Amino acid sequence: VQLQASGGGLVQAGGSLRLSCAASGSIFAINSMGWYRQAPGKERELVATVTSGGSTYYADSVKGRFTISRLNAKKGGYLQMNSLKPEDTAVYYCTAEVDVAGMGPYDFWGTGTLVTVSS
Repeated sequence: VQLQASGGGLVQAGGSLRLSCAASGSIFAINSMGWYRQAPGKERELVATVTSGGSTYYADSVKGRFTISRLNAKKGGYLQMNSLKPEDTAVYYCTAEVDVAGMGPYDFWGTGTLVTVSS
């Protein structure tokens, strides 16, 4: 199973970006997805999660600005980021809990995508 994050870039404060997480491989089902971020010199932090049932969690710092969604049970999902702030600057990673060909679940991490918000 591979997770590929994309969609990062440079944006001005107040702008928007949509990150994508594309899943591939022997996926029976994605039980949940999440996004983490790590800013320079800081610990990695959880940004948002979504379960197969549609339940979501958001860090307080992004509530009301970010929206996590799933594409479907096997393909991945998105993180829509609006009203971006300079403090949102970080490398963003997608994660997923996956049932692999009827086994698992297992946790997978994707590649990171850099988001830079200028003031």
